[in-house]
Amino acid sequence: MASRDASTARSTRRDQAVRAAVAHGLVGPDAPVAGLLDVTGIRASAAALHAAFDAVTAPGTEVLHAFAVKATPLVPVLRLLHEAGIGAEVASPGELALARAAGVPPARTVLDSPAKTGAELREALALGIAVNADNPQELARLDALVASAPTCSPLGVRVNPQLGAGSIGALSTATATSKFGVALRDEGARAWVVRAYLDRPWLTRLHTHSGSQGVPLELMAQGVRAAYELAEEINRAAGRRQIDTLDIGGGLPVNFASDEESPDYATYARLLAATVPGLFDGRYGLVTEFGRSLLAKHGTILARVEYAKESGGRPIAVTHAGVQVATRTVYAPASWPLRIAAYDAQGRPKSGPAVAQDVAGPACFSGDLLAENQALPLLEAGDVAAALDTGAYYFAQHYSYNSLARPAVYGFTASGGADTGTGTSVRFATVRARQSVEEIVAESGGDRPSALLGL
Repeated sequence: MASRDASTARSTRRDQAVRAAVAHGLVGPDAPVAGLLDVTGIRASAAALHAAFDAVTAPGTEVLHAFAVKATPLVPVLRLLHEAGIGAEVASPGELALARAAGVPPARTVLDSPAKTGAELREALALGIAVNADNPQELARLDALVASAPTCSPLGVRVNPQLGAGSIGALSTATATSKFGVALRDEGARAWVVRAYLDRPWLTRLHTHSGSQGVPLELMAQGVRAAYELAEEINRAAGRRQIDTLDIGGGLPVNFASDEESPDYATYARLLAATVPGLFDGRYGLVTEFGRSLLAKHGTILARVEYAKESGGRPIAVTHAGVQVATRTVYAPASWPLRIAAYDAQGRPKSGPAVAQDVAGPACFSGDLLAENQALPLLEAGDVAAALDTGAYYFAQHYSYNSLARPAVYGFTASGGADTGTGTSVRFATVRARQSVEEIVAESGGDRPSALLGL
């Protein structure tokens, strides 16, 4: 019942925000696509994550929930999460710079990447940022850096338990041939990992991450258990608690079929406690790296319907949101389907019979579709098509096909009560301004048009 009430409240806030966005001109003829982020919902997800793990961990256990910056790399979002007690998991110099700009301290930052450069590692160790080494060659680089200068960075190794794939192979990171981490079931690999720790008393963490969307919770929990059992083995061999912290990654799947948030953090935490009870008895600190599950349900992309047409008997709503904001959906619609909500030109939910129709984007290829043959009230020119559950990755993966501009993103709060139609119960803040044509030209070499003429 509580989950249903939360879903209803979120839907009500979204309806208010869409109407207010239209009333304030945030989406309309001069701004045909925009993103919305529900600040109340984001705060609620952060609180739910804290509560779920607090309920199963021993009192006094050090727990760092680090948001996977790749999911929504927007500085105001990272700052909001930081204020809600969430750190940052970064995988590039750019993501680290965003986390620092948001005020996330090094002690609450984790660096993960399978391709860290020497410069990245030096910066992380100088700042005291936690680092998970991906492979033996990277660990050799850390050997040299640790020997050359002292660091307070917690250091560990990422391992791949090789448990298999979920329903989306590209996002399954615990397969037999995954590019991530040390493959534990490869011949001699487990013994190498144990020896690597025994030879390096400064290795105090162990990291694993078994996948993301499409990976069942049971498989994720098995991956965590594999890492826990390895940590126990290493600590027994060392004769002391050398590994003091387990980084269990993130990857909680998101339900894209309805407004319900399922599975939730509490369900996963309880499953972990049942599968790996020793993980929560206070002997190990914990790090998590959730991303999509914190933001997805709280984002909406609004696209004005520029034209409504028909082809082969199929209605088509032509909008300004397509592959540039929904790259995964356009290229892999079976794995990344989007729900579309229909609003009229005033931003009010449309009623009427459901009609199977396509919601198309502006890019110059036929597959640029937000939704194909989806049943919803018939969209007409001037209406607003809302792509739901787009708070994670859809504001991260801008694809500049046709030199389409990055849309503006706005955060909002809504009272949840009745709206007068003027948007007075909704407050907006600009998270990211819309990219201008001048900015597109500048990043496309516009300041050096004659650069090739003299070659």
